Amino acid sequence: MGAATAAFLTFVAAGSVLVLEIAAGRLLAPYVGVSLLTYTGIIGVILAGIAAGAWAGGRAADRFGPLRLLGPTFVAGGLAAVAAVPIVSLVGAANLGPQVVEIVILAAAGFVAPATIVSAVAPMIVRATIVDVGSSGALVGRLSAVGTVGAIAGTFLTGFVLLGVVPTRLIIVGTGALLVAVGLAVGLRGGRAGSAGRNGGAARAGGSTIAVLVALGVASAGAAAAPAACDAESAYYCIRIVEDPAQPAGRTLVLDGLAHAHVDLADPTVLRFGYIRRFADVVAVVLSARMSGTAGNGDPPPAVLHVGGGGFSFPRYLAATVPGVRQTVLELDPAVLAINRERLGFAPSNDLRVVLGDARLSVAGEASGAYDLVVGDAFGGLAVPWHLTTTEFLGEVRRVLRPGGTYAMNVIDYAPLGFLRAEVATARSVFGEVAVLGHPGELGGVGGGNFVVVTSSRPIDVAALRRRIDGLGDPDTVGILAGGADVAAWLGGATPLTDELAPVDQLLGR
Repeated sequence: MGAATAAFLTFVAAGSVLVLEIAAGRLLAPYVGVSLLTYTGIIGVILAGIAAGAWAGGRAADRFGPLRLLGPTFVAGGLAAVAAVPIVSLVGAANLGPQVVEIVILAAAGFVAPATIVSAVAPMIVRATIVDVGSSGALVGRLSAVGTVGAIAGTFLTGFVLLGVVPTRLIIVGTGALLVAVGLAVGLRGGRAGSAGRNGGAARAGGSTIAVLVALGVASAGAAAAPAACDAESAYYCIRIVEDPAQPAGRTLVLDGLAHAHVDLADPTVLRFGYIRRFADVVAVVLSARMSGTAGNGDPPPAVLHVGGGGFSFPRYLAATVPGVRQTVLELDPAVLAINRERLGFAPSNDLRVVLGDARLSVAGEASGAYDLVVGDAFGGLAVPWHLTTTEFLGEVRRVLRPGGTYAMNVIDYAPLGFLRAEVATARSVFGEVAVLGHPGELGGVGGGNFVVVTSSRPIDVAALRRRIDGLGDPDTVGILAGGADVAAWLGGATPLTDELAPVDQLLGR
């Protein structure tokens, strides 16, 4: 095999494995979410496939000869890649949940086969190319470098360009089709050379090609027929809008399998999710002096900063219930904003602006002392992105608040509440005063769900919160943990999260 051909095949094989690895995160997201655990599971599975493929490919090349194996290996790897789409859809429908074992099972079911098969190509190419033991080191080093460059190209192409522009399924099917095409080209070239002077060689090659194309068609049809998990895809999320069968105007925004917001298209004051009602309770207390407007008192209009947009249900509620309120919403994903505009009736205004980009960077760009209230409701899967949980970030939140302003943050956690306790410890270290709203049993460490952490540099009017919740007859049973001694005892040994150490995914109960 010539050096140029060997380099090309090595580049394609290595690049394809990394394309599949990056795309796997998006394909699995609707079933197990997006977290450090998800990507750890996928990377581990792909590495296991690479190791197994390198070992098996080397042994097979020595035993059967590399040239006769290269074409079929590319073809088999491509077909396995295409088949990953319906396999993940089928296995994911079993609702495995975001547990470590289930993540690994789902990743392995879809991607260990293509990763193993395609990774068997590299040792075959080395075996087919080496002609002199004295120069074998340079050969192996060159092909290894080419493979690494291919892997980098596949990573950058997929992560920076394709995802968010091309549907994930199409990326995977296209990669599989490319591998099949390369395999057929290699096989036909080898077949012509090997069958020169033999009758029937062309017919056999043609029959094999037809069989491969039929197999590719069947696998692609299976990928196309697999139930679509997304209404739209972005670089960050699989996005769905689900109609509420009990409420004609109700819509639920689902991102990567997690319900992020409920919107009533006819009435923005309808708040279906309990934690959003807790936000409303906090607003009623924090902005009580401004609920009727600010005319005549010389104060600036009430201002709220939202970290995370989702379905924009709470900003809509405030716009409808708090006169004169000025709001800024920090939303990571342009596609989420677009689907809100197109299907959920959301429209920014002079009093409700949306800033696109990472919230950590966006908060740093906000003016000091500009807001009465900051609302934290940003999630990647079940976890708050780690860089939005640390003392450094909360320090920035305190900076943009007016003196005595309040930060209210939505946290999802389950027993033993390791992440919630750490985040409360973080808020306490930055602001001083803290209260936690949640179901009494869940606060006690039984089960889990949504909690709202309220923190401020001034004492929190817990009595007013209690009166507000009880007076409205909220269907949720709400407990409030507050008071320095009680909070300290509840925290136990929890320590604040910092940019140096914020193991959110590991602390999160499941």
